[in-house]
Amino acid sequence: MTLTISSLDSIEQAAQEFLSINADARWFAFNGDMGAGKTTFIRALCKVLGVEETVTSPSFAIVNEYQITHPASATAPHRVFHFDFYRLRTTDDVLSLGIDEYFTDDAYCFMEWPQIAEAFLPEETVLVSITYDETTQARTLIW
Repeated sequence: MTLTISSLDSIEQAAQEFLSINADARWFAFNGDMGAGKTTFIRALCKVLGVEETVTSPSFAIVNEYQITHPASATAPHRVFHFDFYRLRTTDDVLSLGIDEYFTDDAYCFMEWPQIAEAFLPEETVLVSITYDETTQARTLIW
């Protein structure tokens, strides 16, 4: 699938469409160059899901946890885990996070720079590539 975000004004609409298309998915791995918009898109996803907290990059914390204030249903996830694996260098670093515990919880997991953690990702993880076109300022998601 491909989704193009022509401007930041339409990012929440794109996030809603993305979540609708992937309604049964819980784990998402976002690849893209620095500045492609991974954190910006995850921020929009969180807002659409009902996270009222300020969503920031977990660059130094590695993982941030957010509460979904008004889940879509009683069985819908009530939390979001937002990972940034950029600073991790080894698979031991990933294991020290207790990564498997996050995937067994009924929560959304949005992961930036997931390459170091690929061996630990659930088979159902949606792999998303984000590119940014400096000329048009559009972001394109491919999954």
